[in-house]
Amino acid sequence: MEGLQAQLEGLSLARRSRPEKPTYLLDVALQPAGLLAVSCSDFTVRLHTSDTLDLVGEYRGHGGPLCGVVFSHASPDILYSASADGTVRGWDVRRPGTAAAQVFRGDPAHVYGGFDLSCGDTLLCAGTEQVDGEDSFLVFWDVRKPGGGLLGAYSESHSDDITQVRFHPRENDRLASGSMDGLVNVFDLSRGTEEEALLATCNSDSSASSVCWAGATYTQLLCLSPNEALHLWDLGRLDTEEPLTVFGAADARSLPLLAEGRAVDYLVGAQWLEEAQKLLVVGGENGGNLHLMECDGGGLRLLKTLGGGHASMVRCFLWDAAKEALVTGGEDAQLLLWKPGGAELTTGKRESRKSEGASRLKSRPHKKHSYQREKVGAGKMQRH
Repeated sequence: MEGLQAQLEGLSLARRSRPEKPTYLLDVALQPAGLLAVSCSDFTVRLHTSDTLDLVGEYRGHGGPLCGVVFSHASPDILYSASADGTVRGWDVRRPGTAAAQVFRGDPAHVYGGFDLSCGDTLLCAGTEQVDGEDSFLVFWDVRKPGGGLLGAYSESHSDDITQVRFHPRENDRLASGSMDGLVNVFDLSRGTEEEALLATCNSDSSASSVCWAGATYTQLLCLSPNEALHLWDLGRLDTEEPLTVFGAADARSLPLLAEGRAVDYLVGAQWLEEAQKLLVVGGENGGNLHLMECDGGGLRLLKTLGGGHASMVRCFLWDAAKEALVTGGEDAQLLLWKPGGAELTTGKRESRKSEGASRLKSRPHKKHSYQREKVGAGKMQRH
């Protein structure tokens, strides 16, 4: 049995956190010092300890659905979250429950659907929904500037709501964005204008619900779609005659990956595991079972199935390599910790609890567009 599969094979449920108020858990981020941040469908951000899942505190301030959370890389006491309320907020995790220490705003009409922080901790970028049914924007801020440090925006490269923004893990100026127009664009932000910065466009033929950098040198991009399509591209092939597509599946629900020829009902997301040099893709069944899979040019391969945890759809996960542990969160309001040889310390009936005010279902209708770039006033960031 190979290394990663052996690690995953030993996982079992160790901890369960189930808050009194039901809410969807939408995204989770890990702070190396031992905190987990979870964005929730009630517009709050919750802090938990990564070892015990104990609730440390809760941040309120956003007035709309959240689209993600991320810790600062160099200053891990700072946590960022973005929302459809048109703000990106920075929170001090040393002071749980306090007001945001920083607030970044763009145009009042902006509704954010995805965001990220660059690996050098200098740039924030958020992608907007379409404004007045026309343009959608990638908005940039310099996090080092007091008062919000708005740098500018790109407006020409997507023709529908932007749903994903992912900075490269090693290159501060490399950015990937995904949209409901089916396109995943890759930019080199050091090149100035938007037209000059656009390095590559990959077409997923569907909306982009998740984008993940992968590969030993992070030249690969994985895109997942709400209709459970999967595309793995290698940007290292851009200047070659080889096709960009490493692997693709029009519908993961048609792949007989499970016992007795069954398939997953949905895909949760993906994470490149640096230590194992593997791309981990997580899928699930509507009843709560989770399936951990490896993805490469050979396709998807099932490594481990986890049952007895969630009671409904899982919305987020992360792999903690230092502790060889998996964290998952879902629509049943549960945050679960899976560890090697784990024995659950909290017991109780698993309830299928749906949030009364749950925002934004996982699947959003895909709008087909005939995509054409128009050279009209290319956006440019003013960087100093």
